[in-house]
Amino acid sequence: MCIFQGMVFSPIPFQPDDFLAKHEAPAPDEAELAESVPMTSLVSTIAESFKQMLFPSCNPKLLEEFDTQKVSWNPHKHCLAFVSGKDQVTVHDFEDSDGKESCILTSEHQKEVKAIEWRPNSGKMIAVGCKGGICLWSASYPGNVASVKSGVTSSSFGAFPRGSSGHWILVDVLRGSSPELVSALCWKPDGRYLASASCNGQSFTIWDVSQGLGTPIRRGLSSISLVRWSPSGDYFLTAKFDGTFHLWETNTWTSEPWSSSNGYVTGANWDPEGRVALLSFSNSTTLGSVHFSSKPPSLGI
Repeated sequence: MCIFQGMVFSPIPFQPDDFLAKHEAPAPDEAELAESVPMTSLVSTIAESFKQMLFPSCNPKLLEEFDTQKVSWNPHKHCLAFVSGKDQVTVHDFEDSDGKESCILTSEHQKEVKAIEWRPNSGKMIAVGCKGGICLWSASYPGNVASVKSGVTSSSFGAFPRGSSGHWILVDVLRGSSPELVSALCWKPDGRYLASASCNGQSFTIWDVSQGLGTPIRRGLSSISLVRWSPSGDYFLTAKFDGTFHLWETNTWTSEPWSSSNGYVTGANWDPEGRVALLSFSNSTTLGSVHFSSKPPSLGI
């Protein structure tokens, strides 16, 4: 049970996907344990997810400590989306007075899920970063049917709980030029553009979601761990596992590089006006801050 701002949120029971059980024979003692373990709670699964984050070209120790985006709150209601298995996402609506079951999103296109984020301007679309690209899921209701892009198979869907008249549809799959594992996502606050990055990639990509087109930015960047738009959309932050980070102005996409002696950036957030960026670091208990002294698009600090 979780209490936040006076509201009580009950635990969410769910059944993790059984991908490993179908493809790997467990040891005898592990098989007995698997039979006796009940449905897993959200808290224990989030903790376990950090142990399962495996990127081939990255340091596994860093990834055990780093918080990828495995949980995302809907910006408009008390609805939670979280990674509930290697290849699946669960959506739970706390405002559902009937206490219906959670929705499960799975697809043949959605493998090795590493990041999820709700689209900010609608609250009805979820971006899922996974192996090979980004799956875009949209809620669909009678009279308000989601539009599916050509090439997306109709077998890709997520079921609403029993008694509901709607369902989730995989409306598009955004794929780059290489089959990278997308491990970081961030929507521009107006919801038009989506930024993505991979720990194994050489750039980050800005997607025009309505067109399904992606523009790679600055090839040569590698091991990007985090991306963040400012609230106004004028600035953009990227961080890497080597301890460096870049602050970008989004008018011409020029940047200023920064480095830290306190380890890599583990978290970043902007003030409501988008003029101050706060950063936390792996080897320090003190927050760092970057203040912009000039109006955008200036990078004057």
